[in-house]
Amino acid sequence: MRSISARTATGSAAWKPAWRNAGDGSGQIRCDGISLERHDSGRQETGFLQLIPVIHSCAAPDLQPVHWQHYWHCQPCSYPDRTGDLRSIVKITDFYSARQWHSTGMYTDVYRPQQVEHDLQLCLPDPAGLSAGPGRTVRLFFFRGSGPDFSERDRAVLTLLRPHLHQAYLDAERRRHPTPGSPPGTGSYCAWWPPGTPTPRSPAASA
Repeated sequence: MRSISARTATGSAAWKPAWRNAGDGSGQIRCDGISLERHDSGRQETGFLQLIPVIHSCAAPDLQPVHWQHYWHCQPCSYPDRTGDLRSIVKITDFYSARQWHSTGMYTDVYRPQQVEHDLQLCLPDPAGLSAGPGRTVRLFFFRGSGPDFSERDRAVLTLLRPHLHQAYLDAERRRHPTPGSPPGTGSYCAWWPPGTPTPRSPAASA
């Protein structure tokens, strides 16, 4: 496994301050890859922001259809949309045993081909989506292949980093899209999910 502090971010220069601000703390979380993505579950679209290293994430165009096919049936993926909880740092084992996870379509069609076994997910509201309705979020994923899962210490580190990452993201958005008036990131977020989808599970309840 690699320490992410030893990697450099790819993508737009506007996002690099966000990674620099997170560098000291996030270097304590060991992983094989990181992906920063914008999700729009209403339109079923995934936008690429940054990737370390350049792996084949679900933001890749050829993986988007199968990713969204399994999205609402994948508990950790859809958890923020189902509950409106954007503050909890979640991992796959909050929702599934290893056997259950390996039987999901998301694992079979998206994760296993990339040799990814574990992820740790941080979620932020997307300022650009507040006027467009629910389902717009920014996701920061830490990935690991075979081996140990992310620990509670990893979760605690990311929980402490979350407000700093959020502010760095808002600052980067203001630089990319300068507009007069109030800064982005204010407003409310509503939970929603399509009719017939399973009742959401809380990570705390499944621990």
